[in-house]
Amino acid sequence: MVAVNSHAPGSAEPQLAEIRDRALGATSVPIALLDATASDLPVVWVNDAFQNVTGYGLDGARDRYREIFADTGLSPARQDVVQSVELPLADGTSVTFRAYLSPVRAGTDGAVTHWVAALQDPGAAGSHQDGAAAVESERRERRSLNLIAQVSDLLMDVDDPHALREIAALLRRSVVSWAAFYLNDGGLRVADGIDGGHPPTGKGTRHGDVRGAGVPGHDAVQQLLDAELDRPVELDLTGSYGGGSASAWLTHHAAAVPGVAEGQRVLVFPLPGRRRVLGVLAVQGPEGAGLHALEPSVRTVLELTARRVGMVIDNARLYDREHRLAEALQRAMLPEQAEVDGLDVWTYYAPNSDNAQVGGDWYDVLQVSPDVVGVVIGDVVGHDVEAAASMGQLRSVVRSYIFDLTTPGPVLERVDQLIAGMRVPRPAGLVLSTLTRRDDAWRLEYSRAGHLPVLLVRAGAVTQLDAAGGPLIGFGGGPRATGAIDLQPGDVLVYYTDGLIERRDRGLRDGLDALCAVAAAVTARDAAGVGEELLSRLADHPEDDVAVVVVRVPSPLDQVERARSPRRRRWSLPSEAASIGRARHAVLRTCHAWGIEDAANAELVVSELVANAVLHGFGHVSLQLYDTGDGLRIEVEDGNPAPPVTTDGHPGRVGGFGMQIVERLADWGWRQSRGGKLVWAKVRPGSLPPSGR
Repeated sequence: MVAVNSHAPGSAEPQLAEIRDRALGATSVPIALLDATASDLPVVWVNDAFQNVTGYGLDGARDRYREIFADTGLSPARQDVVQSVELPLADGTSVTFRAYLSPVRAGTDGAVTHWVAALQDPGAAGSHQDGAAAVESERRERRSLNLIAQVSDLLMDVDDPHALREIAALLRRSVVSWAAFYLNDGGLRVADGIDGGHPPTGKGTRHGDVRGAGVPGHDAVQQLLDAELDRPVELDLTGSYGGGSASAWLTHHAAAVPGVAEGQRVLVFPLPGRRRVLGVLAVQGPEGAGLHALEPSVRTVLELTARRVGMVIDNARLYDREHRLAEALQRAMLPEQAEVDGLDVWTYYAPNSDNAQVGGDWYDVLQVSPDVVGVVIGDVVGHDVEAAASMGQLRSVVRSYIFDLTTPGPVLERVDQLIAGMRVPRPAGLVLSTLTRRDDAWRLEYSRAGHLPVLLVRAGAVTQLDAAGGPLIGFGGGPRATGAIDLQPGDVLVYYTDGLIERRDRGLRDGLDALCAVAAAVTARDAAGVGEELLSRLADHPEDDVAVVVVRVPSPLDQVERARSPRRRRWSLPSEAASIGRARHAVLRTCHAWGIEDAANAELVVSELVANAVLHGFGHVSLQLYDTGDGLRIEVEDGNPAPPVTTDGHPGRVGGFGMQIVERLADWGWRQSRGGKLVWAKVRPGSLPPSGR
């Protein structure tokens, strides 16, 4: 500007003007000064950046760019102009620049004397835009990765009853306006948790419960569930769908949810498993956006979430099916509560429900003859279907031979030979014993194959029967020893597997010492009481399967001392219909043993509680009975944390009155437990209350 303007006399202004000239010349922005007094707007000054970009200095720019800026629509009335200007360069090419033109006015009359033209290199502009786009793309990718990581964290706890609800809430907070999961269990239903193959009931309506009478139409949701479509679909909330269809049910349910925008679309993503679609993820995009309007990163997050949820559900159900199969195999091979002549016998078995594992622990109590009783306890290595199958094979072999031979050592020798030939894939340890009655006295013979010793409790002293030891079954290859001891009235034998005593924080030897100490302090005078004391002290939090058999030789003082036994019993039952009958039988037998008369009410109450646990819960069912002195307290625990509900029955089908029956016969309540819920009822035995109660 110094080249075309004069400055007033003074000491400061010439110095400042010189600095401005140097600054404009040194800037990296291409700048040219145009003479506004001439019609063709000639270039009268350029800086170094202008020359570097165009290849022309002042003289070349004045010749080449005459009248080029004159077509930009400049007028004295305008303040700033932004125009695209195509300039020929010195290398023979042409480039379109974005020109920012600002007027330079005279000091007094405001007349425009010059125009300042600042050029923006299109390459630099594109680079800036590309950089901004890259930053935004990275931000979206980071958000997407963070969301997927949070979803993965939530899916790690498959037992969380609200995992899917929390994932839907996470999606609502981040990328969509509404989201919900629906699982397909004979019809769509709202899902809060993964459920692991045990879908809860009583959680609202379910598609398929009631079929509509309308004419079936296009059902895109059903096509997703049938795997006829492998891409997400859109549902119009105001659309018309065939009566009773999955699409009609889903749109009706979604439209009734607070916060779902009416008259807009719902996007439905399948939850794929290995062989079938397990359900759907329904979302509403921002402002009801359709699939094509979703950001690619948002759609990717939704599809990955749906796939991960589907695979986790499938894995949970696959593991649960294997667990149930192994448990059914194992329980089918375990005997019921043993009843033998002349001995008091109590048995107990519970798998490690905390880790949902099933092992090869088993026991057997056999009435070989009127005067011979066989007792076996063993453990096959492993916690899976193969372990349970191996246990079944071994148990059958032992049962077969013990009826031919009553001496344990030779029986195990035969078992070794046969098991080696059968190629049973898992090693196993066991204790085989026989109790023989001679002149009203009992003699114990036993042989151990790599198993922990049986305990003999006599008058408060504990002896480990650790003689007659040998290698694991199948590894014998030689004679097996037989130990023997004469029993006295009141003697107690405790058979057990290592799950009763083994813990991560202590060794097996320390656990055995703890068991001996507890057994020595037992005050009970019946086999069930002894077993209950052992379990209450040692098996509250087992880390492995537990099998226990307690055998007690009756004593003439039993009737006098029976009152000293704890009045508590427990059973671990599989979640199957047959457990209802077992629970009723257990209550009747216990009431008889405790002298509780007229146990009809208790039988009915326990039947309803266990039935609810089997039908509406999941996991193992734990049954406990307590004699409170003025009645019988029944506790039933299952893995479903949802509370029991008193209803007036279910329309259209039998049932639904169970808790009303319990309420009529007992005081009852419930509480959350470590693994689900516990429902209790206190029954006062007697006749049924009058109908007006």
